[in-house]
Amino acid sequence: MLRRLALVSFTTLLAACSSNNVIQDFDASRDFAGYRSWTWQEPALQYRPDDPRVKSDLTEQRIRQAVAGQLDQRGLRPAQGTTSADVKVRAYLIVEDRQQQITTNYGGGWGGYWGGYWGGPMYNETRSVDYKVATIQVDLFDARDGKLVWRGSAEQTMRNYPPSPAERSTAIQQTVAQLMSNYPPR
Repeated sequence: MLRRLALVSFTTLLAACSSNNVIQDFDASRDFAGYRSWTWQEPALQYRPDDPRVKSDLTEQRIRQAVAGQLDQRGLRPAQGTTSADVKVRAYLIVEDRQQQITTNYGGGWGGYWGGYWGGPMYNETRSVDYKVATIQVDLFDARDGKLVWRGSAEQTMRNYPPSPAERSTAIQQTVAQLMSNYPPR
């Protein structure tokens, strides 16, 4: 029961993401047109932190499906049988606690045209807001030399309402689509 509650809490947070911060990097000396096939580099999905409240077979399945779908849309096909792949893929799910300081100003006065002043005293209130940020990162490694050739990540702030499994799937699909939006690089 506790594990299910933790899983629901995490996936709720992941699926209820709001703003994206998408970052992509790549090795400009590589010929990305030569990459035609891919396979997972085990472990296919790594979690940061390695926390049982974050780890989930359902989340891993959703991320794997989203990545495979995006690679397929970009012309990369899974390596078949004993055929060696051109690219090895690894994904990460990173969840971080963050804090932001918010200051609100109250009161104050207003100056008149002739220099008059009226209004109450001015004061401000500063408070801290704690929140979680989830990042999905996808790395592509050249299968011949094992070097990282492309990396994309999308960071999202997580909200607290409980989404359905369909909403979680949609959030993961959208996040992976955004982080892979500029693959292959031009």
